[in-house]
Amino acid sequence: MNFEEWEPLYEEIVEYFGFAREDDERAAEILSGLLPRDDLAMLDELCRGNDICVCGNAPCLEKEIPLVEGTVFAADAAASVLYSHSIRPDTIFTDLDGATEEFLDMNREGTVVVVHAHGDNIPQLNYWVPQFSGPLVGTTQSRPLLNVHNFGGFSDGDRAVFAAHSLGAASITILGFDLSDPNVDPMKRGKLKWAKRLLAMLEP
Repeated sequence: MNFEEWEPLYEEIVEYFGFAREDDERAAEILSGLLPRDDLAMLDELCRGNDICVCGNAPCLEKEIPLVEGTVFAADAAASVLYSHSIRPDTIFTDLDGATEEFLDMNREGTVVVVHAHGDNIPQLNYWVPQFSGPLVGTTQSRPLLNVHNFGGFSDGDRAVFAAHSLGAASITILGFDLSDPNVDPMKRGKLKWAKRLLAMLEP
């Protein structure tokens, strides 16, 4: 999805949650300056023509671990769940809310970390990004920059699906997603609502 297609949806999201677009754009600029390089080519190689398994961080992921196969994309803290089962994801999509020292370990071992910038995570960007020594890709939900990309999607899980779709995955399997979870706060409920709507756009 190119930005011209994504922008009207993004404007809806900003209005729905009461976010400030200028804050997202400022965060993207900060991330751009922090990135030592752009490893988009590595992410592209992982996606192009491959079967992608995107793992979300819903509690059901634990039961679905035996189904994980192919090229593995983890949404934020799902990476630690996978790692605890001796599965190092090929890629972690994260706004750094669930980042731990394990993320640094996985990145050092070759996991591509796709770091997302938004208006509320500038302190996390400044803290974590300089510590990553392995492959990095930057993303934004606002207008993309030269080294900060926008594949579409809003939360970590649906962004991973949108990236896989945009970069030519042969197939995408989704595990660890519970888009109807009633046991969440209003903000999370809104994010799940948007994830459901956005993911439906990619269904054939």
